[in-house]
Amino acid sequence: MSQPMTSMAAMRSFRRDPSVVGRKLPPGTVRRIIEIARPYRRDLSFFLALVVGSSLIGVITPLLAGNIVNRIAGLEGTTGDIVRIALFIAGLAVVDAAISLATRWYSARIGEGVIYDLRSRVFAHVQQMPVAFFTRTQTGALVSRLNNDVVGAQQAFTSTLSGVVSNVIGLVLTGAVMLTLSWQITLLSLVLVPLFVLPARRIGSRLQEITRESYELNASMNATMTERFNVAGALLVKLFGRPGVEADAFSGRAARVRDIGVLSAMYGRFFFTALTLVAALATALVYGLGGWLAFTGSLSPGDVVALALLLSRLYGPLTALANVRVDVMSAMVSFDRVFEVLDLPPMIRQADDAVAVPADDRSVEFENVSFSYPSAEDVSLPSLEEVSLPEHGGPIDVLHDVSFRIEPGQLVALVGHSGAGKSTIANLVPRLYDVTGGAVRVGGIDVRSATLDSLRDAIGVVSQDAHLFHDSIRANLLYARPEADEEQLWSALEGARIAALVRSLPQGLDTVVGDRGYRMSGGEKQRLAIARVLLKAPGIVILDEATAHLDSESEAAVQEALDTALDGRTALVIAHRLSTVRSADRILVVDGGRIVESGTHAELLALGGRYADLHRTQFADGERRPADAAGALPSLL
Repeated sequence: MSQPMTSMAAMRSFRRDPSVVGRKLPPGTVRRIIEIARPYRRDLSFFLALVVGSSLIGVITPLLAGNIVNRIAGLEGTTGDIVRIALFIAGLAVVDAAISLATRWYSARIGEGVIYDLRSRVFAHVQQMPVAFFTRTQTGALVSRLNNDVVGAQQAFTSTLSGVVSNVIGLVLTGAVMLTLSWQITLLSLVLVPLFVLPARRIGSRLQEITRESYELNASMNATMTERFNVAGALLVKLFGRPGVEADAFSGRAARVRDIGVLSAMYGRFFFTALTLVAALATALVYGLGGWLAFTGSLSPGDVVALALLLSRLYGPLTALANVRVDVMSAMVSFDRVFEVLDLPPMIRQADDAVAVPADDRSVEFENVSFSYPSAEDVSLPSLEEVSLPEHGGPIDVLHDVSFRIEPGQLVALVGHSGAGKSTIANLVPRLYDVTGGAVRVGGIDVRSATLDSLRDAIGVVSQDAHLFHDSIRANLLYARPEADEEQLWSALEGARIAALVRSLPQGLDTVVGDRGYRMSGGEKQRLAIARVLLKAPGIVILDEATAHLDSESEAAVQEALDTALDGRTALVIAHRLSTVRSADRILVVDGGRIVESGTHAELLALGGRYADLHRTQFADGERRPADAAGALPSLL
C-alpha cells in the first residue's frame, strides 16, 4: 500500500466518531458477519494472500535497492549483477502492479457482493412489514439503512479488513527488518511518532465534530429538499410558505456546510503536511545518523538507503493502526444497524400450511372481530423515527365484536362519522392488519390461513387517494397484471371510462403521470386506479371513499367507471355521501368501532336511528334532496 493511500485511510480513521467504541453490540453480531462472509470465503482468502504478497514486496524492494548501493560503493561484483538486481526490482514492481489490480478486483467483487446481498435482504424484508411500520418510519432513515449503513458494512470486508491486515503485516515486517539493520536508527525514528500522532489526535477530535455537524446539516438539507421538491410539498410552500424565509434558512445551512468544507480541507492538508514533515525529519535523521554509522563502519551505505526507504513505510501503518478500534467498531455498528432492521419481525406472515382462497367463492365474513392497532415496539424501531416518544398504556381497541357477511355479488356499504372504524374494517379484508380477536374470512377461509398471493389476487382496492408511480400509464397499469397484453390494457381503460383521454395524449399509454400522478386530475387518477383494478379482475372490490374529494363532474365519470368495476363482483364500499350507496344491498352504520345499525336505505330511514341522523345532516335545508342527488349522480350499482 502506498504512502498517500495509507495517509488518506489514516485521515478517514481520525474523522470517525470514537463514541462507537463504547457502543454495546448485541451478542452474536460477529457470528452473523461471518455468515454473511461465508459465500465469499474463497475470494477473501485470495484477497488476503494478495495483501500479504504486496506487503512482502514492499519490504524486499528497499533491501534490494540497498544491495545495489553496497555493490556500487564497494565496487563488488559485476555490472551484470547490478543489472540483474535492477531487473529483479523492476519485475517486483510489475508483480506488485498486477497484485494491486487483482486486489482491487477481489475487493470490488467482495464489497459489491456484500452490498447486493444486504440490500436485497433488507428490501425484501421491508416489503413484508405491515402498513403500521410505514406510518411510523421516516422514509429517509429507512433509505439510509439501505445506502449508508450497507456501504459502511461493506467496507468492513474491503477497506477495514485489508487496511488492518496490510498495515499489521507491513508494520511487523518493516520494523523487524529495520531492527536487524540498525536498532539505534529504528528506535530514534519511533521517537518522532508522538510528534505526529498526538497533534493528529487533537485534529482528529475537531474533524469528528465538524464532520458530525456536516452530516447533520446535510441530512437536514436533504429532508428539506425531499419535502419541498415533491409536488404536494411545493404546492404547500407556494400557498402557505414564505419563500424568502425558506431560502434564507436553506442558504444558512448550506453556508455552514461550505465553511465546514473549507475548514475540513485545511485540517486535511495540515494532516498530510504534518505526516510528510515528520517523515522528512525522520529521513534526515536516518541519513545523518546512518551516514555517521557508515563512516564508522557500523553500517553499510546500502543499509542507510534501505532504512530510508523502509522508513517511508513505517509511519503510515502506525498512524492508521492508532484508530483501528474505531475503524473496526464503525464497521460493526453499520452491520448492527442493518441487522436491527432484519431482526424486526413482520407482523403479517404466511402460515406454513396456508391454502389458496377459493376462486369460486367471493364471500366476505367478519365473525366477532375485535382489533387494536399494534404498539410502536411491535412494528417499528425508535432509530427509524424522527420523533419517537414513549407510549403510555397498552393498545386501545378500535373495533369491538364486529360481525357481518357479504354474499358473493353483493354490495355492502359502510357509513359513519370520521374515525368510526370504517377504513379499519376494510383494511382487515386484504390483511393489511391482523385481527386481535375473532376472524375475517374470504371465500370461507380465514385470511390468516390463506396464502398471501391468492388473497391479493382475490381483492382489489380503490382508495380515496389513488397512488400512481412516477412512470408511464402503461407501467402503472401493468403493476396489477404484468402479463396483460395491449388489448387487455385498452379494455380496462374503456371500462374505466378513460380510454378516450389516454388516446388523446401525445404519448398515449407511454405518457408519464408524474410524481404520485400529479400530472393527472383527481378524477383521471381515480379512473386510472379503477382501470388498474379492472385489469387485475379480482372477485372482491373494496372502495374506500373513492369519490370523496372529487367535483360533481369528475365524480359522475368515476362512478360510471365504478359501475363497470363492481358489476358481478362482491363489493365493500366506504361512503361519505349517503346518496351514492342508496341502492346497496345492505348498509352498515359504524360508530365507535361497532356496527350499530344494519339494513337497506329505506329500512334504516324508517328505523329513525343513527343513519337517519346522518341522512338529515347531509340533506338539511339548503342542500339537494336525496332524489335530486340520486338523479344527478350515477349509482354505484
